Amino acid sequence: MFLIEGGWEVVKESEKDRSFSKQEIKLGILLWFRMTRFYNKNIKRTNNHLKKWGLTAAQFDVISNIGKSEPITQQELAEKLVVTKGNITQLLSKLEKLGLVRRDREWKTNYLSLTDKGVALYDDVVLEQQRFQACQFGRLNVEEQKQLLQLLKKIQD
Repeated sequence: MFLIEGGWEVVKESEKDRSFSKQEIKLGILLWFRMTRFYNKNIKRTNNHLKKWGLTAAQFDVISNIGKSEPITQQELAEKLVVTKGNITQLLSKLEKLGLVRRDREWKTNYLSLTDKGVALYDDVVLEQQRFQACQFGRLNVEEQKQLLQLLKKIQD
């Protein structure tokens, strides 16, 4: 697994000395291009779809995670979203200004929940967004979708 740390690639110890064939290298770059293109296209479509509710994909992700896990700490949310503390703070500030999210501070911990307006939006948008994303994978049958999910999980960890 490759992680970017300070601009340098960090590799699992077991993979450091592995050599790759030309075919593996070519496949690796082709997979990366294909996944990147799909992701970029999907995010563009998703942001366009979510404009109906005045949301971005990142804002939807926050609202969706808070809505299904509330109350949730700000730290737990940041870990689920895999974003920096600065990014989550900025997203939450915007959603607070919109009256969708509430932060309740207990000592050093921020607990997040949806406001009544946030719950109404959550109820309105989540099912529609789930259906929209299902359409993005509609060219794959259920078994192919399960297989893709398994493969993505395998390379993620």
